Order: sequence, then C-alpha cells, then structure tokens
Amino acid sequence: MAAPAHIVYCTCPDLDCAERIAALLVQEGLAACVTLLPGAKSFYHWEGNLCQDAEVLLMMKTTSARLPELQARLCQAHPYEVPELLAVAVSAGLDQYLEWIDTCTAKPLSPAPDTP
Repeated sequence: MAAPAHIVYCTCPDLDCAERIAALLVQEGLAACVTLLPGAKSFYHWEGNLCQDAEVLLMMKTTSARLPELQARLCQAHPYEVPELLAVAVSAGLDQYLEWIDTCTAKPLSPAPDTP
C-alpha cells in the first residue's frame, strides 16, 4: 500500500527558476513529479503594498513522509523570502499512480548538485 500522497503548490518568479527547482526536487527524490504551469498571475499584499506578478505555478507530487524534506529543500532553493508552499492531502487516486509516487520518493534517484 502506498504512503499518503500530497500535492504541493508553489509559485516561482520565472520559468528558469521553476525548472531548476523542479529538476532538483525530482532528482533528490523529494517529488515524484513536478508539473509547471506558466502563465499564472498572482495578486497579493507584501510589505503594505498591493502587488501583482506573472509567475509559474509548480504542482509537486510527493508523500507525507517526504513532505518535511521537500519543504526544507524548497525554502533553501527558492529565491523568495517567503515562498508559497501549500500541501494538500490526496484523498483518492489511481492506485498505480499513488504507488508510483511512493516508489519515486522512497529514496533519492541521484545526488543533486549543490543548489542554493
């Protein structure tokens, strides 16, 4: 039986940053898959100002067991002072897909280069 899965959402300032973080998390086995959705536009308050930015949304698939490590690595690699990180528990899914997430995140696939 597969470990409980999560979908983790995060925005990045541009495609280069999103691709770098996605590759890093998958290479280190912290996410089984990261889907990049360019074209997002975010409106938010920051330091007393209303801001709007074009961003790339990352949808990361991981397990509850790897979630703390994913969170730590994402904060380390992300350029934002406070990156968006929202984890949503998966209540149901195709068993084979959930098992694949579990298998891919069971251990790192290969060592990742040092990335800030």
